[in-house]
Amino acid sequence: MSPESRGLFAAGPREAAMNVKAILAAKGGDVVCIEPTADLAAAVKLLSAHRIGAVVIRGAGERLAGILSERDIMRALSEHGADALALPVGQVMTRNVATCGEDESIAGIMERMTAGKFRHLPVVAMGTLVGLVSIGDVVKQRVEEIERESEALRDYIRTA
Repeated sequence: MSPESRGLFAAGPREAAMNVKAILAAKGGDVVCIEPTADLAAAVKLLSAHRIGAVVIRGAGERLAGILSERDIMRALSEHGADALALPVGQVMTRNVATCGEDESIAGIMERMTAGKFRHLPVVAMGTLVGLVSIGDVVKQRVEEIERESEALRDYIRTA
């Protein structure tokens, strides 16, 4: 009897474990945001206080206006020196933000993050920001999935 026929890799639970919704279910959908008019110094303090690497910028009507990452801050400091800390976040943020949906696969977003060289991906459902996924979240979920599959195979071998 194969692992598949025993239900070890059934589409239901495995699929649930392999998408963005599963990551958000585990970590929650809270997203740290800042206004585009706030200065970069305030954004740095916010990142430090929350121990995170990126903050979402919301514009008018709570829409996603951009994202500010540690890389954006370093780029601004490189170009403007310490004066960069007085710049508005809206001037430094990444405006063309890649997003994903809750039903996207972990493998798919991992590939997009690697190809795009970014580590944070806002999650949008029906035009509303519902979460933020980091490459760390993706790797953690993938490792847990591999561990579950490995254990299922060990169980199968023990009972074969």
